[in-house]
Amino acid sequence: MNNVFGQYPARRMRRMRSDDFSRRLMSEHQLSVDDLIYPVFVLEGENQCEAIESMPGVERKSIDLLLVECQELVDLGVPAIAIFPVTPADKKSLMAEEAYNTEGLAQRTVRAVKAKFPSLGVITDVALDPFTTHGQDGIIDDNGYVLNEVTKDILVKQALSHAQAGADVVAPSDMMDGRIGAIREELEQHNLVNTKILAYSAKYASSYYGPFRDAVGSAGNIKGGNKFSYQMDPANSDEALHEVAQDIYEGADMVMVKPGMPYLDIVRRVKDNFKVPTYAYQVSGEYAMHMAAIQNGWLAEKPCVMEGLLAFKRAGADGILTYFAKQVARWLKEEAQKK
Repeated sequence: MNNVFGQYPARRMRRMRSDDFSRRLMSEHQLSVDDLIYPVFVLEGENQCEAIESMPGVERKSIDLLLVECQELVDLGVPAIAIFPVTPADKKSLMAEEAYNTEGLAQRTVRAVKAKFPSLGVITDVALDPFTTHGQDGIIDDNGYVLNEVTKDILVKQALSHAQAGADVVAPSDMMDGRIGAIREELEQHNLVNTKILAYSAKYASSYYGPFRDAVGSAGNIKGGNKFSYQMDPANSDEALHEVAQDIYEGADMVMVKPGMPYLDIVRRVKDNFKVPTYAYQVSGEYAMHMAAIQNGWLAEKPCVMEGLLAFKRAGADGILTYFAKQVARWLKEEAQKK
């Protein structure tokens, strides 16, 4: 390589790093507000707001308060939100019927947001864990094993109910086999041809999801259980490419890698191999670790958050789901106003 590119002192690598203008000119990747998707947690009721202890700064909000927050997101230029409903215990069941209730919390939230902010992209979570009494992402048999086909049928109903409510993107996060094709076929049959599918194609059985389960109220339901029989083994990388390939073949418009930072190598492999819109989720555990260190004064907030998200872009992510989205959008707006 030295023979091709020259050696010191003819080539000084620090030369281009010596000035701000030259650093900006050769910057390979940039983070913009267009890269951000903001996950939100929705509660029943009115004027309801609950702090999430394990996710400092993140709150569950009722629809009316969420609409106030959406106005700020629109003003900041954030392209989309991802909705996660908090299902009351009395509406959870073994067959997750509430998941596809046309008057369910997620469905009502979609209608309210799209009515007031039609240009704001709305992404909905298609999975059954908020709606099952056991906290698994599907219907279980007597041994606790999640059944693929019956779960898939309910996911199709759930996705259709979200799309009919006005969701721009349905995002199956369940990791059942064949669900993308089944959902795509149902959407086509109902002439919902522009409803996009963001497939959680490489969702790992990660230990970084704990605070999220607190946020949606499923942590107590799963009671120490695991999701190893359907979410991916953190040891595997090639398998992720097979999962992504299958979801693209079945009709996914976008694919997701989850979690984010511990799996940026997977993001890179997916982007290099498939060249499709590729997203990553900076999950609740990643957020909680950042916030714990920031609040203890161990890390500087803005530079560390921005560096972490830039790493997603460098790895090949086209967009990032992050609980920092609103704050990052503020920072980016402030920086733009200084120029």
